[in-house]
Amino acid sequence: QVQLVESGGGSVQAGGSLRLSCVASTTYTYSPDCMGWFRQAPGKEREGVATIDSDGTTSYAESVKGRFTISQDTALNTLYLQMNGLKPEDTAMYYCAAENWGGDCLALGTDFGIWGQGTQVTVST
Repeated sequence: QVQLVESGGGSVQAGGSLRLSCVASTTYTYSPDCMGWFRQAPGKEREGVATIDSDGTTSYAESVKGRFTISQDTALNTLYLQMNGLKPEDTAMYYCAAENWGGDCLALGTDFGIWGQGTQVTVST
């Protein structure tokens, strides 16, 4: 069973940047059809932030477009989320997830099968 481990979270002031990483603990090249970053703030439902499919096609939530960039390094089995121009409303626990799905990754919503444990991002004013 593949395990996903996130890192890179922390506390920053508004306008700052963070880069999240998600490493898949496998001994082989891990390349699922869909990988994504999600977040959940206290009292709110988990929401999608960005997804990337196996051919590199990306999608973003409207709230992060132009500020966040999802990317992956398949040689390192690592997924990234570069977050610039952070806002207090970006404060949440951030999770990475993976799923093998032959269709549009966006259509999955949050219905991914493999999840990491999360990394906290806190943005202060």
